[in-house]
Amino acid sequence: MIRTGQQDGIAKLRELLAESRRAMVFTGAGISTESGIPDFRSPSGLWTRMKPIQFQDFVRSREIRREAWTRRFEGEDTIAKAEPNAGHRAIARLVVTGKVSLVVTQNIDGLHQQGGVPEDKVVEVHGTTRYCKCLSCGLRYENDVVKRMWAETGDAPDCTSCGGIIKSATISFGQAMPEAEMERATMEAYECDLMLAVGSSLVVYPAAGIPIAAKRNGARLVILNREETELDSLADLVINAEIGPVLSAAVGVN
Repeated sequence: MIRTGQQDGIAKLRELLAESRRAMVFTGAGISTESGIPDFRSPSGLWTRMKPIQFQDFVRSREIRREAWTRRFEGEDTIAKAEPNAGHRAIARLVVTGKVSLVVTQNIDGLHQQGGVPEDKVVEVHGTTRYCKCLSCGLRYENDVVKRMWAETGDAPDCTSCGGIIKSATISFGQAMPEAEMERATMEAYECDLMLAVGSSLVVYPAAGIPIAAKRNGARLVILNREETELDSLADLVINAEIGPVLSAAVGVN
């Protein structure tokens, strides 16, 4: 493992990218904090202020569903107003130029797509806040429709087609991970020769197993994060610095 400062890290990352034929990016909340979206696990993160709602509790209790929707609509402006930052734009450049084959993200904010990564090059393993779905029939609901249903009744919305429970298309604690997305992410991890893990604490499994799979299959592993992670010992390069400036300099974008 090479743990390095920002300038040396940029030079080494630039070198690894130049040598790579098929790189892959794995991102977590840390890349979006530079867009003003709070993370979860830091000392000032969201989970220090409110306990996460478990999926089984959301399904079991209408009262808990009301609480979940209250939180959702109170916090939606933060995500809605957020814009892609330099880190997102640098990753988009790597994808558009063909250096990166896939971006796998734990984030639910859609900023990679807004930043220029084509929709078919992003795998959202923890879902997305960009729409909602019925848990029974799978019918998709746009956010403004669900918000209108909530405003009209003041209650947790039910599916107008089957009467099932409507939920944000995010993956909650206790909810099964999306099989197709996880399979695609894992298969790409086996194929890549460079895994760039950006802004993730790398403690949430099974998603955190994706960078490990790449490393164990022979890929080089770079971890770019403000703080140390539990997987640093596996990495070929660790850079503890601000994400946007490092990626921008390494990729050569403003």
